[in-house]
Amino acid sequence: MSNNNSISPSISVPFLNEEEIISTEIQKTGKRQTLISGLRKELVQLSYRLTIIGVAIKSYNNPWNWLYVPLALIRLRRKTIGQRRIYKLANVDKRYYWGLFTPGWNGIAFKNFIASEMNHIVPVKQKVNRFISVIVAITKKCALQCEHCYEWENINKKEVLTPEQLKSIVAKIQERGVSQIHFSGGEPLLKVDLLVDLLNSAKKGTEFWILTSGLKLTDENAKKLKSAGLNGVMISLDHFDPEKHNNFRGFKEAYYWVENGVQNAINNKLVVALSLCVTKDFSTHENLMTYAKLARKMGVSFIQILEPKAVGHYLGKDVSLSNEQIGLLEKFYLDMNYDPKYKNYPLISYHGYYQRHQRCFGAGNRSFYVDTDGDINACPFCQTKTGNVLDTDFDKSILHLQNSGCPNFYSKND
Repeated sequence: MSNNNSISPSISVPFLNEEEIISTEIQKTGKRQTLISGLRKELVQLSYRLTIIGVAIKSYNNPWNWLYVPLALIRLRRKTIGQRRIYKLANVDKRYYWGLFTPGWNGIAFKNFIASEMNHIVPVKQKVNRFISVIVAITKKCALQCEHCYEWENINKKEVLTPEQLKSIVAKIQERGVSQIHFSGGEPLLKVDLLVDLLNSAKKGTEFWILTSGLKLTDENAKKLKSAGLNGVMISLDHFDPEKHNNFRGFKEAYYWVENGVQNAINNKLVVALSLCVTKDFSTHENLMTYAKLARKMGVSFIQILEPKAVGHYLGKDVSLSNEQIGLLEKFYLDMNYDPKYKNYPLISYHGYYQRHQRCFGAGNRSFYVDTDGDINACPFCQTKTGNVLDTDFDKSILHLQNSGCPNFYSKND
């Protein structure tokens, strides 16, 4: 574990100074994001189902498919999580959310997402999204030195992609159809003006998220990003203990920026998720519940659970969780989402559960990762380059990636 609690002198000045930290101090308003349950949740869920039937009617000429395909979607869900019922939904800025990677109901991105999923069952008559989500890394710059950084070898090297090339990458992905684009780095919020420019130039119909440490997520920046079209932020918090989180991130102000970033995002009606990399040492029921209680206190809508992978800064290290630890995470995921006694806690997103019980949606199946050079990868943790987004044979590169599949989980198109 890194014990470096400060950024290196060579990169500290361009990114951050004490005056800026003081100027961003805000009064904590105690605002929280709304989780709905009970009758209100049931009414929203009914409306959600009617919307799905409406999409089916628009998508198929054969009336048989108006019910067959929605029921097939339900069967796919039950295949993964059984007969469990969800008891809560997140409500942010007049939209309702079931999961991090399902666009909020009832916007155009949600309807396009449903049509795309229907197309995997019975082909629809309209053009549909090719991807659920794509992560696009927009910068190599970062002020932190995170223990698990998957881009460790590229951090703070010279930038390769220009703003115009990044706009072209976003446009190229949107042209194929995508429900969500997630901007990452490095630390993407070190490029706030670039993010605003990318959001303003993008087409409507896609949800946009930022994957961040919280650094520089000030009220002013949150306001600008929301106005430009940002939907949500995933803020990394890897321990409920401030000192341990700061050590994990190699930066003495890391926890501070999480706290303030969460509140600023909530105040500006962005969907907020805390992202947790569950290490071997962290993997206890007590730690997971303490973290969940903190997330509830902060007022966020989601917790994203990630497993450590032996890439980047973890390359060559034995970081994989045991079967027992994975079982603990799966039980935590199911309990928090589908046990009514946890209806006031944030929703949990756990990729590993779906990868093991269904399939991996990465590797060009329904998502992929664009790194800071514009290269196409299966995901941030499976860095198998198959070409560059800016190449003319972009579609062939995606097909090659899809045919290769995820190296850890089955992901070829079914």
